[in-house]
Amino acid sequence: MSDEAETPAGSTIRNDIERPSAETLAAAASLPTSTLHEAGGRIGVMPSAIKPVSPAMRLCGSAVTVHSPPGDNLWLHRAIYVAQPGDVLVVHVSGGYDFGYWGEIMSCAAKTRGLAGLVIDGCVRDGAILADFGLPVFARGLCMRGTGKDYGARGWINFPVLFDDLTVHAGDLIVGDTDGVVAIPRARAAGVVAAAQAREAKEAAILERIRAGARTLEVYKF
Repeated sequence: MSDEAETPAGSTIRNDIERPSAETLAAAASLPTSTLHEAGGRIGVMPSAIKPVSPAMRLCGSAVTVHSPPGDNLWLHRAIYVAQPGDVLVVHVSGGYDFGYWGEIMSCAAKTRGLAGLVIDGCVRDGAILADFGLPVFARGLCMRGTGKDYGARGWINFPVLFDDLTVHAGDLIVGDTDGVVAIPRARAAGVVAAAQAREAKEAAILERIRAGARTLEVYKF
């Protein structure tokens, strides 16, 4: 069976999405989330409870959004095979936080597909394994509680998803590091990345002045 035939499909699944350019993604990969947030006008902050399973984890890619029923991970399995290499699954769990939606097997499947990582507003399990697995996972925490697979439950892939007051769209630029996760609208991604690069250069110059003895009060004219 061809890969196309095996791709999950349905009225609540969008398979074709626009993504940031490869150049934008490559440039964003080395930029801090805080810098991208500030450079974009203090935008894109995902819930602060979402943190890397291991502090050294970092991710960057295009969002494949998933709206999952609570306590059910079937739509996450489907999303792995809707996503393309370099994509990040960005998952909303409808408020059912305390379940282990993701673990070693799903990380293996996603890594084999070439995905760039997972961002989920629920919990995951197999934490010790995921920490060294080589696929970045950002979650609210760890929970061993198992999930169900209700074939009659409605979910959505690549539709807008709301996290607190932040709407994430399919194809948005997603970057995660130790500070958390930032989502930059795809249409603004190139401009925000360029502004973030300029901000990093400016801050490097400020650091040099401070190391040379300048005070922050004078540097920032406080």
